[in-house]
Amino acid sequence: MQARLIRFGEIEVEGRRYTHDVVIERGEVRKRSKKPSKPYRARYGHTPLSAAEAIPWGGPKLIIGTGAYGSLPIMPEVFEEAERRGVEVVAVPTEEACRLLADLSAEEVNAILHVTC
Repeated sequence: MQARLIRFGEIEVEGRRYTHDVVIERGEVRKRSKKPSKPYRARYGHTPLSAAEAIPWGGPKLIIGTGAYGSLPIMPEVFEEAERRGVEVVAVPTEEACRLLADLSAEEVNAILHVTC
């Protein structure tokens, strides 16, 4: 699957550009809904990724793009839930996450890609 961070705040997935965080679940792209994680913003200084969000758990690996500078906080509960489900979490800056997606077919991709910080 082809994805690339165009610049801070903009990503391209399979030729389509987005100016918001995206969730990719088995190749289907949707906007990341941060609303469930907003209550934790004060604790982290930024809206983190929490287990309350609609995370694409349907595969053996979840790739999390942590932003242009790798600053997206990931709450411990996300890692705990992944372990419980037997899902490997790979959390790397978004540009690197995009490179990891290139080796996968769309059906193999379960990812959350943060496009800022």
